Amino acid sequence: MSDIEFHGVSKTYPDGTHAVTGLDLRIESGSFTVFVGPSGCGKTTSMRMINRMIQPTSGSITIAGQDISTVDPVRLRLGIGYVIQSGGLLPHRTVLDNVATVPVLRGDSRRAARKAALEVLDRVGLDRGLADRYPAQLSGGQQQRVGVARALAADPPILLMDEPFSAVDPVVRAELQTEMQRLQAELHKTIVFVTHDIDEAVTLGDRVAVFGRAGVLQQYAPPQRVLSGPATDFVAEFVGRDRGYRGLSFRPADHVPLQEIPTATAGAVGALRLKRGDWILIVDEAAKPLGWVDATGVAARRAGRPLEDCMAAGGSLFTPAGDLRQALDAAISSPSGIGVAVDDSGRVRGGVLPTEVIAQLAEQRGAEDAERSRLAGEQGGSGSDGTES
Repeated sequence: MSDIEFHGVSKTYPDGTHAVTGLDLRIESGSFTVFVGPSGCGKTTSMRMINRMIQPTSGSITIAGQDISTVDPVRLRLGIGYVIQSGGLLPHRTVLDNVATVPVLRGDSRRAARKAALEVLDRVGLDRGLADRYPAQLSGGQQQRVGVARALAADPPILLMDEPFSAVDPVVRAELQTEMQRLQAELHKTIVFVTHDIDEAVTLGDRVAVFGRAGVLQQYAPPQRVLSGPATDFVAEFVGRDRGYRGLSFRPADHVPLQEIPTATAGAVGALRLKRGDWILIVDEAAKPLGWVDATGVAARRAGRPLEDCMAAGGSLFTPAGDLRQALDAAISSPSGIGVAVDDSGRVRGGVLPTEVIAQLAEQRGAEDAERSRLAGEQGGSGSDGTES
């Protein structure tokens, strides 16, 4: 077990700055906890006190019931994985030797550490062909994967991650988030992840700790509860006015009906006959979407314009295994007002209408209300001894 507990922890710097104030928090073993909040709210300070990179001014922190102030800091850190922004890799060492760093420090032979490092590269989705490269020869996303691999190389029960994905572009960031979800489902580490992005927090976290000014913990709850019931005005403001939209990410979309979408191949665009306001989805030979065209786009194609100049961007795509937020986003980001649903191979399966997404939301809420009424009725109809009153 690797529960982490903060008991009345505060951190005040010599200039009087209160970085963390009276933090009481229990992080359960095997959970993915996200510390989130604006800059200067104490989230990184709180996380770095777990591996004693920062010492608290008062209070105590325990791991598996043991006060970490009684543990040698070097030994403590060798048992805790640590991932920072841009990977924090050693520039003069190859990818393989970067990943093997901690096992070597713990006493493994270099040969054994390198063999294990190759297996960890596989685990985080990195090609073994990158093993002999240096960090400067990698993309930002690859560097972050190497950073995660290095943190996992010694198989630590605890993994600390300090805004690890903030320096990469949105597409790579989404890929890395998905990878972290896959790894956690497989490895069940106790993860403490710091971010200033509430979307990243609710995507990754089993529980979210929202920090406010002077490092005061404002709310600690599952992400659904943070979105649906902010504990303070600060949390409500930080989460944003669109928290209801974010909350759709916790609702399944598997019952949203799929509509038929008119499609055509790229070679047929010039021969299409469309009325004003009509749209048709252009697909490739494998039935994967390329974009939408309307009557204006068809006329431009007949006039000899390149196909890519005639199509409107298709918006985001939706997979029926996704959630209501993804379904609604696909629909409202599409120029036609119809979201494109694809299967795992990227082939078009059908279309999603925003009205159908809202109808599904209403149906789910109705079922939840009925279940709450049923439970309330059962509780109200029983005496304290469990018999009916």
